[in-house]
Amino acid sequence: MRKYLCATVAATAIAMMAHGQAADMPPNAEAGECFARVLVPDTISVTTEQVVDREASYELKVIPAVYETVTEQRLLKEATTIYKTVPPVYETVTETIIVEPQREENVVVPAQYENYTEQVMVREAYTTWKKGDGLYGRDRENTTETIALATGELLCRVEVPAEYATVTKTRLVSPETTETRVIPAVTKTVTKEVVVEPAKVIEEEIPAEYETVTRQQLVTDAYEERIDIPATYKTVEKRMVTNQGGLEWRQVLCETNATPSMIRDIQTALSAAGYNVPADGEFGPTTLQAMESFQRANGLPIGYLTMSTVDALGLSLS
Repeated sequence: MRKYLCATVAATAIAMMAHGQAADMPPNAEAGECFARVLVPDTISVTTEQVVDREASYELKVIPAVYETVTEQRLLKEATTIYKTVPPVYETVTETIIVEPQREENVVVPAQYENYTEQVMVREAYTTWKKGDGLYGRDRENTTETIALATGELLCRVEVPAEYATVTKTRLVSPETTETRVIPAVTKTVTKEVVVEPAKVIEEEIPAEYETVTRQQLVTDAYEERIDIPATYKTVEKRMVTNQGGLEWRQVLCETNATPSMIRDIQTALSAAGYNVPADGEFGPTTLQAMESFQRANGLPIGYLTMSTVDALGLSLS
């Protein structure tokens, strides 16, 4: 911290003492205070002023002629009358005509016969003896029993039924008769054309023919219109020196009157103002660079930790 706070102050004081400039020492300095001759920047007054950026002018604008579309009907052919012959109107008529009239005739109706069948006996019924096959309830060949038979032959008395034959016979159903029959008339259907409306002559009006014509009709002639273009202005800044700067004695903090706690408060205030400074209580290169950046940004004397810089950081180190 000694290197950055007091080196310049000591060098300046020794140089002035060597040249006998006691009259150029800080006034009213008390014990424990440090002063340094610092370059106080000029006080600049900034004012703004409206100046003409572009002079007023005018331009001529050609307003084109205005037309409207007009639609008109133009006669192509006069109306006329023509005569037309309308042919007759026919319709198809269908009618039935008699070819042969209705008549009567006598017709012989032949006799009607029918066939029928009946049973005729060919032989009458009779009884006879018939050889039997075995004992009742036994099969002669399969029985194992020994049966004492009276004879070696079995006969049965049976009745042979009568024998009939089917014969077909014809019999009269209805005798021959004579009847009168009506022979219907013979007709045929013919188709012919008959006139419904006779031919005639009519008048037909042919209307006139027109065409639609579209044309452009002038409504307003073209003309020139003057358009005034106003002047434009811009704002410029004028910077004027209201107070000439120079070297002045200003009270500063240095090794003699600054404590690590004071330096830490200054570092914290610089960090709050947006400068990246470690709060370690040591006034090193990083703190010096941040302080000078803060002084330039606020129009303060640059290079020393002046009390005006401390005040601008919002600190009270008393």
